[in-house]
Amino acid sequence: MSVNQTRPWSPAAFEARFAADPDPWSFRTSAYERSRYSALLSALGGRRFERALEPGCANGELTAQLATTAERVIAFDVSPTAAALARERCAALAGVTIDVRDLRDPCPPGPFDLVVLSEVGYYFTSRELDAIGGGLVAQLAPGGALLAGHWQGRSADHRLHGDEVHAVLDGLDGLRPRRRERHPGFRVDVWERA
Repeated sequence: MSVNQTRPWSPAAFEARFAADPDPWSFRTSAYERSRYSALLSALGGRRFERALEPGCANGELTAQLATTAERVIAFDVSPTAAALARERCAALAGVTIDVRDLRDPCPPGPFDLVVLSEVGYYFTSRELDAIGGGLVAQLAPGGALLAGHWQGRSADHRLHGDEVHAVLDGLDGLRPRRRERHPGFRVDVWERA
């Protein structure tokens, strides 16, 4: 099934993208992406983490960088091809586990002291994202951080704008805002589990 024959946010569409191109959004080569990764890690304020969770890890570029701030990183993607690429990218990194999983399915068991939602929230409806977010918060340790970063543009592939994603996350029970940043083209927010 081609991307054009299915909804662009469906698991089949993501698998088709990664099967056709191992880096469909230029995560490995884009100056924008390097800037975004730097801003995400900087927003954590140099804090070290025991267990981090990264849903929607794509080909593992951010996953590899998260491994420098966390002892263990559990990452997953809905696309088997993306997960295989991420495993290859992170093969030499100790403490990184990558699986195939849909973010709408139950979350891997916590507790996690860091959950990262990067460029993934806008592929869901507000209702879906609220349920997903509630599940993620339930797996977040007290004092743990939820880090989110999303592009501020518009795309036919997205069901929500980046600001709408962060508004849903901002409304989740049990979180308090810690950091809010706007950068050229994207935003980064950090919340802490109360």
